Amino acid sequence: MKIASFNINGIKARAQALTDWLAEAQPDVALLQEIKSVDENFPREIFEDMGYNVETHGQKGFNGVAILSKLPLEDVRRGLPGDADDTQARWIEATVVGDRALRLCGLYLPNGNPVPGPKYDYKLAWMERLRARAADLLAAEEPALMAGDYNVIPQPEDAKHPEKWTKDALFLPDSRAAFQRIVNLGFTDAFRARVQGPGHYTFWDYQAGSWNRNNGIRIDHFLLTPQCADLLVDVGIDAEIRGREKPSDHVPIWVELDI
Repeated sequence: MKIASFNINGIKARAQALTDWLAEAQPDVALLQEIKSVDENFPREIFEDMGYNVETHGQKGFNGVAILSKLPLEDVRRGLPGDADDTQARWIEATVVGDRALRLCGLYLPNGNPVPGPKYDYKLAWMERLRARAADLLAAEEPALMAGDYNVIPQPEDAKHPEKWTKDALFLPDSRAAFQRIVNLGFTDAFRARVQGPGHYTFWDYQAGSWNRNNGIRIDHFLLTPQCADLLVDVGIDAEIRGREKPSDHVPIWVELDI
């Protein structure tokens, strides 16, 4: 089973780019972030015509996550547990049923800038709620993954110029420590389990020729439970998508599981 994560930066602006990539890459499941659309305006028919079941958790103009799956989806839940007052659409999860069941969690973690301030406080509080949900997934002792735009640069090697990110919410010590606390529960960073070293990025800013200079960062991640990590076959980043017409500033990252 091939599962991908892609921050598309607006479904209205990127529908053609997304469908072109789906037709080429043929993921069984695609977890989307920043759809920037309410549920009723999401162009679900486009993807249903391609054979995907569609589940969304949208928000007008901002955020928004979705799951596209060629396989049936069960027990769909929207919103990260732990704060009933949080109205931002950043979390969706479901069980995909193939030869065996796999719990999928798609997320768009808060950016947190500017720092200090309420946006950074929200980011850290959200990450603490994420850690609680992650602990519950581990306790179930079943194959599960959490994938999406984490807005965290885990290590210096995950940025072309880490020294330029030292005051950014994506690379502050508290952000990185919060991410590591989640990993330390027992999760596997799928990409780093298979690929080592610098030069592997999932995001290039639109400004200052970042793509042409390969001035990127790795902020889109797959975290796998031990039962899911045992099924990992391959992982990749479709970086070439960034050089196409009207691209997102992110590119797809994917895993292949023996499931």
